[in-house]
Amino acid sequence: MTVELPFAPVDAIIRRNADGLRVSADAAEELAARIQDRGAELAIEAAEEATEDGRKTLMAADFGVGQVVDRDAVDLPVAPVDRIARLRIDDRYRVSMEARIALADILEDYADNVARAAAKLARHADRRTVQAEDIETYFALFE
Repeated sequence: MTVELPFAPVDAIIRRNADGLRVSADAAEELAARIQDRGAELAIEAAEEATEDGRKTLMAADFGVGQVVDRDAVDLPVAPVDRIARLRIDDRYRVSMEARIALADILEDYADNVARAAAKLARHADRRTVQAEDIETYFALFE
């Protein structure tokens, strides 16, 4: 599987939640893959909502978002999030800019929650580095 999301912004998300712990490259890669999977799942659900409304364009409301944040308020880049949204839906769907930003915001919140928990798991294991196994353990325990 190709990961559409660049690792640098994912690494930054982990670092801001790690309270001084280091972050392995594998941790950023693992979280990026998990973010991508989550985004693709959410896009499938949003496409179903759009279809029910007779539309071929995914809107922010299809992701359950009423008020879209400013594009500058999200750290995840919008272009890769757009590609993530299109991974598992039909080519006939379009994704509005507001929907892309809304999905980026949702995925960033998701990544923040995972990163916080992964940092706790790393500390619990008495390590100073958040590793991919911390991300994997989070999903084994909580998803």
